[in-house]
Amino acid sequence: MQNTLPRYNFRAMIRLIPTLLFLVISCALYAQDARIVRQLCNFRESPGGIDSRPPVFSWEVSAGGESFVQSAYRITVNGAGASWNSGKVNSGQSINVPYTGKSLSPAQLYHWQVEVWDKNGRSFKSGVDSFSTALFGEKDWSGAKWIGYDDLPDSMLVVPGVHGNAKSLGNRAKERAVVPLFRKEFSIDKKVKRAMAYVSGLGHYEMTINGEKAGNSFLAPGWTYYDKRVLYNTYDITSAVRNGENAIGVIVGNGFYHINRERYFKLISVFGLPKMICKIQVDYEDGSQAVIVSDQSWKTAPSPVTYTSIFGGEDYDATLEQAGWNEPGFRDAPWKQAMLVKAPKGELEPESIYPVKIMDSFTPVKVLQPKPGVYLYDFGQNASGIVELKVKGKKGQQVKLIPAELIKDTLANQRATGRPYYFSYTLKGEGVETWQPKFTYYGFRYVQVEGAVPDTAANEAGAPVIVSLKELHNSTSAPEAGTFTCSNDLFNRINTLIKWAIKSNIQSVVTDCPHREKLSWLEQDYLMGNSIRYNLELYQLYRKLVYDMIDAQTPDGLIPDIAPEFVVFEGGFRDSPEWGSAGVILPWLLYKWYGDTNIMRDAYPMMKKYVAYLESKSSGHILSHGLGDWFDYGPNRPGEAQLTPKELTATAIYYYDVALLGKMAALLKDRQEVSRLGRKAGEIKAAFNRKFFNDTTKVYSTGSQTAMAMPLCVGLVAERDRKAVFQNLVDSIRHSGKKLTAGDVGYHFLVEALHAGGASQLLFDMNYRDDVPGYGFQLKKGATALTESWPALEEVSNNHLMLGHIMEWFYYGLAGISQSETSVAYKDIVIRPEVVGDLTHARGTFHSPYGLITSEWKKENGRFGLDVEIPANTTATVYLPDAAGKQISRNRQPLKQVKIGKDGRAVIKTGAGKHSFEVRE
Repeated sequence: MQNTLPRYNFRAMIRLIPTLLFLVISCALYAQDARIVRQLCNFRESPGGIDSRPPVFSWEVSAGGESFVQSAYRITVNGAGASWNSGKVNSGQSINVPYTGKSLSPAQLYHWQVEVWDKNGRSFKSGVDSFSTALFGEKDWSGAKWIGYDDLPDSMLVVPGVHGNAKSLGNRAKERAVVPLFRKEFSIDKKVKRAMAYVSGLGHYEMTINGEKAGNSFLAPGWTYYDKRVLYNTYDITSAVRNGENAIGVIVGNGFYHINRERYFKLISVFGLPKMICKIQVDYEDGSQAVIVSDQSWKTAPSPVTYTSIFGGEDYDATLEQAGWNEPGFRDAPWKQAMLVKAPKGELEPESIYPVKIMDSFTPVKVLQPKPGVYLYDFGQNASGIVELKVKGKKGQQVKLIPAELIKDTLANQRATGRPYYFSYTLKGEGVETWQPKFTYYGFRYVQVEGAVPDTAANEAGAPVIVSLKELHNSTSAPEAGTFTCSNDLFNRINTLIKWAIKSNIQSVVTDCPHREKLSWLEQDYLMGNSIRYNLELYQLYRKLVYDMIDAQTPDGLIPDIAPEFVVFEGGFRDSPEWGSAGVILPWLLYKWYGDTNIMRDAYPMMKKYVAYLESKSSGHILSHGLGDWFDYGPNRPGEAQLTPKELTATAIYYYDVALLGKMAALLKDRQEVSRLGRKAGEIKAAFNRKFFNDTTKVYSTGSQTAMAMPLCVGLVAERDRKAVFQNLVDSIRHSGKKLTAGDVGYHFLVEALHAGGASQLLFDMNYRDDVPGYGFQLKKGATALTESWPALEEVSNNHLMLGHIMEWFYYGLAGISQSETSVAYKDIVIRPEVVGDLTHARGTFHSPYGLITSEWKKENGRFGLDVEIPANTTATVYLPDAAGKQISRNRQPLKQVKIGKDGRAVIKTGAGKHSFEVRE
């Protein structure tokens, strides 16, 4: 009988043992390392006080193995009145997963957990995270009332605000508003499970429980148009309340709610006098509950803040302090009963943005004495902020502090930033006194001190002695999203320059400047949008900006240039298409950045109405109004466009609005609008090219940088003409000495056009210099934050969120981090670094909705190395420059068959994980 048993090669099997062991260990490590590292509810970690809309959940996975792909998930939610289990859902979705359980209850705490399966069926769970709900409507406030120290008749209100002629107001907005203190005591006689405070104070407030500040926000709540919407904050005060007597203390300042005509004012606006509303809910361990609300049982008195203005500064008289006013047992008999006052017209909504906080501090780098009795403190950094003063002296002595971003003859220069603006402190004469303003801020680097001397100076006159003086920087507390550095020192300094403008102007809105206006001019929201997004987590803030625009839209469809529209400007300063178009572009950006269509759906009526408004303003599909390419660099003083007809920029952005709205209509399944908008876009495109395009020379209008770049980026150039138009743009820049001339609107599109067209070397050349107006020129003049004008003119702002668009190129160009054209929320990542100029190294990181993306490259000794990190549940396309005919390896393993593009780049598809690529001769 023939032996049919298989013959084994035992030696070969023995050789396979190490490999098998490696695979077993790798699988074990994979199972061990795969974990959920971040859980988000409404794109925040453990948010407190979400509104009544069903929340959405997202999570990030860190996996030990490469190319992790989620195959399924299960979410569970537990809390008051809700127990939801999604069941196992076969889906790779890990962002924007909606809650579909029973309606959540107001003012409750919920816990949630997610379980994830990989493509091989292995599962792992997250930790248990939480979120809490806010109050969902008026009934949930349990009878809480708006209270104040005083009230104003409607005849004394100034709404909307007035810019310019204050005489027309008569007696309105003349008097200072009392900055009131409010207090209320309550008792706790049981074991507390949870205590929550829901509070708003207009314009801004600070709340304390037993003398301890609730939260650490600054200028709460955020700015809104108070006749439409009023924000309130949610605080967990469980650790602050105690058995026995407790005291609530609240101080309320003016903010944008009350701006009188004293000192400097950009605008005058009076929605009313300072007021507050509060509900405290104490849940006991035994299941019972106590509720304390604002009403006439509260007491009120004037605070030591004798003057405060968002535009004019703040005065504090420490001799008026009442020690212990916000603690139990204080004798408040002399205080008066709080007054029930008219509620704001706007609806109360929970604030969802990351709060503004004091985020940094600076000590003086030098102190000068420009003249007797005057000292100038230089903090080295121009930033949004306030001061922290530590001083000692006699009761009644006064110190005046004048902040400024520039100096002239070694004295504070507020010429371009709003004057007079100052802080004033009156001493109580009790040792070292510490003070900082509560309800205002300014943009400054220097502080001029009058009435006091540094502790190192002679003091024969017995003036107050400054023990210390700091600059405290206020900004959003949103998490940092990205970092960038490279081997070019000038580019690193430019990145820092722009970053300080971003940090100084991201408050509860995106402001233009931190001093003169503090207004939310809308064009920067999208023109600087990518640069800001690479730096910061933006979802909640940009969501708020969209609702601010919905509130600001007029009945005829106009979206004004600023929102909230605290003041009605005239002409192009109210109605400029390049500004109002933020109402269409921001919902699109939020979708591309985060994959969210809910905001798009909410904003859809606003967007349709605005596009219809632009159509009504057009003649033959051409718009001819607005500010145009603001602050372009031409022969005259910067302001309205000089080099590009405003008809071109207005019509180009009109076309872009229609095209984007068509895409969003498709996403929202409004098929009729998709068809109509497609036809409309075609009509605008044809009219635009008839009006502005020379088919012989292939030049648009004046041939300016903006006139050529903007049509390329928004899709107005016919495919057959794109190459010629782009080449003409490049040639014109080279012929003009590679100078920057595009302005606020155009420069964003110029950067985008040059990068997309493969002219990153030209971008490098234009910006790697300090001999002509531009970033290097600003730095050479001593700027420490981005300036309003290319030449850093002293007559305009020197801390301005404008013209900083090169930053996005640092990230998507030099570091090479972006997403494919069809990708949403960085699901399909592109790593395509530009190796230009004298650069030998660049590194960028960006925290996408799926996780951290890293790209770092080095060029040395004929070798190009690129290290990337791609988050789980995504894919990436990596482009390696100058790779044709060279050796290419991945993770030290040679790659035999690699696609090489027409530009000589190797094109490699990869999944999640850390990958090292190398190109060498």
